[in-house]
Amino acid sequence: MALRIAVQMDHIKTVQIEGDSTFALMLEAQARGHDLYHYEVDRLSMRDGRVYAECDAVSVSDVKGTHYSLGDPETHDLSEFDVILMRQDPPFHMGYITATHLLERIHPKTLVVNNPGEVRNAPEKIFVTEFPDLMPETLITRSRTEIRKFREEFKDIIIKPLYGNGGAGVFRIQEGDQNLSSLLEMFEDTWPEPFIAQRYLPDVRKGDKRIILIDGEPVGAINRVPGEDEARSNMHVGGRAEAIGMTKREEEICARIGPELKRRGFIFVGIDVIGDVMTEINVTSPTGIREVKKFGGADIAALFWDAVEAKR
Repeated sequence: MALRIAVQMDHIKTVQIEGDSTFALMLEAQARGHDLYHYEVDRLSMRDGRVYAECDAVSVSDVKGTHYSLGDPETHDLSEFDVILMRQDPPFHMGYITATHLLERIHPKTLVVNNPGEVRNAPEKIFVTEFPDLMPETLITRSRTEIRKFREEFKDIIIKPLYGNGGAGVFRIQEGDQNLSSLLEMFEDTWPEPFIAQRYLPDVRKGDKRIILIDGEPVGAINRVPGEDEARSNMHVGGRAEAIGMTKREEEICARIGPELKRRGFIFVGIDVIGDVMTEINVTSPTGIREVKKFGGADIAALFWDAVEAKR
């Protein structure tokens, strides 16, 4: 039976289709005969307990430059949809949190993916701390004293904003680097939240592995190797994708976290692993589907819709 699906996302005209996981999910949904709609989070409203949005019926095509067609915008009660995909990009800020509160009013009667209340309670860089033995040494603080002590202990560290995304604001600070004070001043002026510091992992030169889990089960992985003069492996800052399998250690990590992901209603999750430790659990709008398939891995979009259809 065809499902009515609304995708809450950044405007589809901005999508770079070659590597966009949301677009891959839309292509597969359309291929299955489901009815697709599209809206930006700014069009989300609630009045007298009713959650609604101005939506466009959308069709998609895997052709760059002509990858979408929109119908005329119409206001829809979101509780009348079967599925809402919450796929707008972070950062994870009060606007994002507010959207989870609104969508929580219609979930689970309308299946919101991922579970909006649990997304709100699991920002990537904090959720991972529930598994301290699986992650590198990590400090969350705004204290300059604590950050200096952390660098003194580990000599070579990474500092990044707690609620950042896509590698933005990630800095490597080594022993003796005289930019630490200036960097902390910039962080203090830019973000009101604590910062996160982690021991630098030399294994990042071999790659930062993205592993995708569907309904708590690992289904594919891709390695992202940083550029020669770059500490970050994110694709849009020059990281190189390459095919890769999973190690026994990574299977152990997935087996540990999988039941908790499933319990929280996280159908689509991407974790980041460097060496033998997990650095993030991405539940807001994880990516990697198209890269995995490109290198001969599973059709994760199909596995995703298998899982969603089973729940509907």
